[in-house]
Amino acid sequence: MNDTILLEGLRLECILGDLPHERTFPQELFLDLELVCDELPATRTDALADTVDYVAVAERVRTALIAARCRMIERAAQLAAEAAFACDARIHTVRVTLRKPHALPGVVAAVRLTRTRP
Repeated sequence: MNDTILLEGLRLECILGDLPHERTFPQELFLDLELVCDELPATRTDALADTVDYVAVAERVRTALIAARCRMIERAAQLAAEAAFACDARIHTVRVTLRKPHALPGVVAAVRLTRTRP
């Protein structure tokens, strides 16, 4: 059995894009993560040590994306997945949805990817 931990609507501001103004000014982004694990013991033990610390995942992903200054949204999503994997070996699959709501007037640009731990 699998358990999935969801982080939805993580807001961050970072440099993301290839256009001159995108390289200068941080943009608002929204990130959703699905962290898929084998059945977590916390469902029985009610102990933090027996689950994925989603606060640590959120902070590590945020820090990685702010530092990366990516040009492509696809690269930023890949880095988010890698940061999540680095937080906890129990995570075997990560689904990332990264939204860039101000990329175009009236349109939310986004990418969604799924990565499985090698």
